[in-house]
Parts: sequence; structure tokens; C-alpha cells
Amino acid sequence: MPRLEMPSEDAMTSEQAAVCAEVISGPRGKVPAPMIAWLRNPDLARRVQKLGELLRYQTTLEPQLSELAILVCARHWTAHVQWNAHKAIALKSGLDAQVVEAIAARRVPAISEDRMRAVYDVSSTLLSTSRVPEQLYARGIEQLGERGMAELVAILGYYCLASFTLNTFELGLPSGVAPELEDPDYLETKTGS
Repeated sequence: MPRLEMPSEDAMTSEQAAVCAEVISGPRGKVPAPMIAWLRNPDLARRVQKLGELLRYQTTLEPQLSELAILVCARHWTAHVQWNAHKAIALKSGLDAQVVEAIAARRVPAISEDRMRAVYDVSSTLLSTSRVPEQLYARGIEQLGERGMAELVAILGYYCLASFTLNTFELGLPSGVAPELEDPDYLETKTGS
């Protein structure tokens, strides 16, 4: 059960309604789940969603690479709603289903394409160690360029924020639980088993 609900139209402030209208008229076409929490501060919601829009639609990274990074982040934090949404987008962008399955199972996926391998390695290493070793950094720069590396780190940071928001406020749970990400220990605490 979500800890916060989307305010009804008649309960929204004019600022909240304006932010929702902006998002709906943009490339997303709908209010993303984390905004349910961010709307408690309409200026926060506006600014964070604008950053998300930039990182989803206006980077030098191909959609397949962005979605790979987002899935690595969603799996790292077991963010079910983020995983469900971006798994579909990733597959539509052409990301191999076996790569998606490996990430869900917390296995290193078989990736032969150099740019994709760099995105996976930088993302998984940064999330698991909070650092990017020199050799990996050099490979990331070689494959993605400085701008691409900066964009990749920003994508990871934004989706960490989205994951924290989704998980803290339990947005999309339990009906939004992604079966392939189920964590038996977490589910036991939710059901009281």
C-alpha cells in the first residue's frame, strides 16, 4: 500500500496542478510515479522532473545505453516500479532480453558491444563501490567521451533519487512488484509472515 497518494485534482494547489500539466504535455505524457511524492514541494517536482526529462530524452547516449544504466540502477535498489517501466522501454529500444534477465538475476550479462559494456561496467561498479577505478574510467571516456560519462553519472544519480523515492513511499507496491526482482526477506516484512 503506498504511503502517499496522488492528490486528487480538486485537492491540488494551483502550483501542483501546473507542474502536472507541464509533465503531461511533455515527452512523458503522464506523471511519473516518483512525482507523487515530489509534488509535496511543487518547485522540487518541477525541477527534478525537468532533469529527468533531459536525462531520458536529450543526452548523447543512445536510448539502449540509457535504459541499460537505468535497469542496473533499478536492480541495485530493487525499485520495482522503475524496473517494470524501464524494462519495457529497454526491450523496445532493442536491449537484448538475456541482458535484462541477467541483470534481474544479479548476474553479469554477456555483452560484446564496447559502448554497452562500458555503460554496464561503469554503472554496476559505481553503484556497488561508490567509485570508478582509473582503468574503467579511461575505458568509459574512450567509449562514451567526457560528455557521455558525465551524462551516464547524472542518469545514475537521477534514478537513484527516483529509486529512493519509490522505495521510501512504497509507490507502486505491492501490485507493482516485479516478480523477477522479488526479495523474499523484504516481502516477509511487508506481509508480516
